[in-house]
Amino acid sequence: MQDPSALYRFETDTNPASARASVLLVSLGGFIDAGRTQHVLTSHLLEAHDHTVVASFDIDQLLDYRGRRPMMTFDRDRWTSYDDPSLLLYRLTDKDGQPFLLLTGAEPDYQWERVVEAVTGLIRILGVDITISVHGIPMAVPHTRPLGVTAHATDPRLIADNQVVFGAVQVPGSLSSLLEMRLGESGRDAIGYAVHVPHYLAQTEFPDAALIGLGAVSGATGLNLKTTDLAAAAGLNRAELAREIAGSEEVAGVVEALERQYDTFMEGRERPSLLATEIAELPSADEIGAELEAFLQGVADDTATEDTESTENTESPESPESPKQPEAGSGGPHA
Repeated sequence: MQDPSALYRFETDTNPASARASVLLVSLGGFIDAGRTQHVLTSHLLEAHDHTVVASFDIDQLLDYRGRRPMMTFDRDRWTSYDDPSLLLYRLTDKDGQPFLLLTGAEPDYQWERVVEAVTGLIRILGVDITISVHGIPMAVPHTRPLGVTAHATDPRLIADNQVVFGAVQVPGSLSSLLEMRLGESGRDAIGYAVHVPHYLAQTEFPDAALIGLGAVSGATGLNLKTTDLAAAAGLNRAELAREIAGSEEVAGVVEALERQYDTFMEGRERPSLLATEIAELPSADEIGAELEAFLQGVADDTATEDTESTENTESPESPESPKQPEAGSGGPHA
């Protein structure tokens, strides 16, 4: 592998010793980002918080330009602009002045392992303790109910309250996922949050999902992040959705069906059986065994009683006794 540190350079006015921060957010897109969750969250952070560029990556080594051609503007008789792709490391500060880092830009097409090594090197140099990513995944859930989050981490203690939704599945990889796995292998802390976005909103911006993701980041890191503008955007989006749904019986029917499905699922989680509302109320294995043994013994006793009664009822009635004949040699009338 070529030297990973050759993939990036610090800005000329940046002293790595003064750019240290304990939290790194990674926002590199990937194969899916339902509701444009990661995009909305990242844009909000850069708009709402003071920031500077700490380092930049040599994107020419990493991007397949013909696979996803950057946009250019042609104005009458000449080219006037080029949407220059980039991969940048920012340093931001939260409301309390606490610094944190944000790595964002085009997801590399090439040299993933080398990029991972380069980011890991930056993590060491800049004193990062925990790396976090957020994105959206489409789910059959309604936007009118609380959004779920699937969490994953390099150490279970980092997501102790996580409720598992998926089993073992295979999905297309992403650079941020590979980075999380490699960080775990080297004993470093990393968390990923996948916000459950209603599948019918997967292709549009859904600020509610970004707001949930921002809350997850704050909860995991203690960062005091600004949410006012994002919450306002989420409220406007909900109002617009309500108007659109009110104007379409077909869409309203889909949402209502998802609401019923969601409510039934949540009720099932709260009531683990039809007869018990709490797991503690369910009988233990020993109690079930004792009940079964008593039941079988009762069945055996009942069967024995029925067999006895049936035998007695089916015997022939007793005939009247015939006069006994005198035994030979016994005293009696003589011929």
